[in-house]
Order: sequence, then structure tokens, then C-alpha cells
Amino acid sequence: MRILLVGEYSRLHNSLKEGLQMLSHEVTIIGTGDSFKQFPVDYSIFPKYFLKNRILIYLNKALFRLFKIDLQLAEKGIRFWFFLPKLKKYDIVQLINSNAIETYPFFSKYLLKQLFQQNKKSFLLVCGEDTPIIDFMLKGSLDYSILTPLLQNKNLTKDFYFSLKYTQKNYRNLYDFVQKNVSKTIVSDLDYKIALPENTLIPNPVNTDKISFEPLNIEEKVIIFFGKNNSSALKKGTRYFEEAIEIIQKKYGPKVGIIRTENAPYKTYITLFQNAHIVLDQVLCYDQGYNALEAMARGKVVFTGAEMEFINHYNLEERVCVNALPDVDYLVNELSFLIENPTELIAIGKRARAFIEKEHNYIKIAEKYLKIWNSI
Repeated sequence: MRILLVGEYSRLHNSLKEGLQMLSHEVTIIGTGDSFKQFPVDYSIFPKYFLKNRILIYLNKALFRLFKIDLQLAEKGIRFWFFLPKLKKYDIVQLINSNAIETYPFFSKYLLKQLFQQNKKSFLLVCGEDTPIIDFMLKGSLDYSILTPLLQNKNLTKDFYFSLKYTQKNYRNLYDFVQKNVSKTIVSDLDYKIALPENTLIPNPVNTDKISFEPLNIEEKVIIFFGKNNSSALKKGTRYFEEAIEIIQKKYGPKVGIIRTENAPYKTYITLFQNAHIVLDQVLCYDQGYNALEAMARGKVVFTGAEMEFINHYNLEERVCVNALPDVDYLVNELSFLIENPTELIAIGKRARAFIEKEHNYIKIAEKYLKIWNSI
């Protein structure tokens, strides 16, 4: 089959592409590569003029401040429009989000209408923020979510502009348009399955052939890696990790090493955490994000989402990662236990790799997608 994957935010579509290619399918990815993360795509709609030219960046900022016009969005849409003649006769089109083209909603609808018409079956993958996800989280039904900081402090509304835009009429209409034109919606982890229980969950694919397992070797000190994404720090609960790290450094001194990075491209990010034993991923989630899964595949002990819903779904009897709660004392206690019990670190790392191989193997996951796509 010929398969077109639209959008890339986490390397999910790249790993899915690799799995599908192993099964002899032809796969193309079109997207921006997600800003500084620079994920590989076959057709790039990255807005290079309004993100790399200083004069145009300044102009765009001025226009946005005065008139709320964002020329980056327009450039993405125009670049996609130029690619449309090449995006024909695919058996499957999958959007990584209702806003996968990342342009103005009215422009997205125009482009998607043509894309749907010139291809066969289309699907929507919910693997991040989208209209029904934000609607659900705003209700405060969960103990915590990426919107917890906003629910606790309404003064943070401006900081959550990206999330809240999905509740605006134009983005809501875009989501409804996509829903009417796709054959099925798929969700990628439990954070989205809880919000959309009627939809099929297919776990994130991880290329376990490319990622080597590295048994943890603990000698003089325990190394903790903490990669910060400034644009999503509030939503991920980054401050809890920051406070916990400060306490751990004072408590253990030379017994621990801390590797920090901010807004690192994907290739840099995965290189930096290779020497770590513990990876601090995110707090305000119930299941693991993509970076967490890749770290687990390497045998790292990852602090991330691992709530009871996750444990029950996969029938786990032992920890494959550490559930990161929004509680600094709890995080300090968990880190302290692992620093003082290196054999437990090694054991969790081995179980983490085994879990990824069993539940997230990229070829097995590609087969699950094919089964869903072919069932319609």
C-alpha cells in the first residue's frame, strides 16, 4: 500500500513509517519536523522564511502583536498547497492531529478537502492536544493533567494559548470537519483513551532495532538527565523536577551527576541522555510520552506517567518506570531510594526494555495500524 502520514511531533510517524516499510509498504511523511526538534520528514512545510530570517521574524512578531496575524501559519499552508499535486493516489492518509498542517483552520479545511478527495481512506490519530482532549481536561475530571496548572491559576491563561486555541470556534470547526471526513480515529496512549474511550488505542511504535539496550553500569555516581522544553514546561510539571533536583544535589553531592539541557533538537537530546541512569521526563500525565519510551528502550529508569490505569491496562506486576507525581517530597524520596539502591535501578532498566519490546515494537504496532486501516 501507499501510505501518507501528515504531521510529526514526536517521532511517532517516523517509527511507524519504519515499521510499515519493514512490511513492504511505501510511506511518505509531510510536516514541519516540529520546530527545534527537527524530526525527519520527506516533504517539509517548515516555515523557514519566518523562522530563520531575522527581518521577517521581527515583522511577523509586529503583525501578530498588532493584528494577531501569524505569517508562519500562512507559510506552512502555502508550502503544503505546493505539495498537493504530489500527494495523490495514496491508499491511506493519516493525520497526526486535526491541525496537522499547522496553518489557519480555514486554510487547513481547504487543503484537507483536496487531500481527502484525491486519496482513498483517511484516518485521524489523536496523540496530543486536540479539541476533545482539551475539553475533557478542562473539566478537571482527572487527578491531574497538562492543564492542572491552569485550573489552579486562571492567571496562566496566556501561557496556555496553544492548548486553549483548540476550544475556539474555528479550531472546533476544523476538528468537526476532520471527524466527518475520516474513516476512524485512533488514540496513542491512555491519556487520550481516557478522554476518548470509544476510540481504539494503538500504543506508540518504538524502533527497537535501531535503539540498543544498554545495561546500566553504576560506578562512582548515579547520573540523572533532565531535558527541559521551555514551551511545554508548565504543562509537563517541570518545576517539580527542578525543585527535586536541587534537593537531591544538596543531599548527595558528588554521589550524583546532573545533565541538563533546554530546547535541544531530537538528535542532541537522545545523545545527551545516553550516559544517564535516570531520565526525568514529565509529571502531569498517566502514560508515557515518546521520549520516555525511547529512554526506556535503552534501559534507562524513567520518571514519567505510570498511573494505575497504565499498570492495569498492561497487567504489570513490577515497575517498568517510575510514576512521577506532582509532589516534590515524593520525587525526592523515589530518587533517593534509587540512588541508594543501584540494584533496583538496574532491575527496572531491564524490565523497561522488555516492556518496550513486548508492547511497543514498531513492526507489531505497524501491523495493528494495518489491521485497523484494512478493517474499514
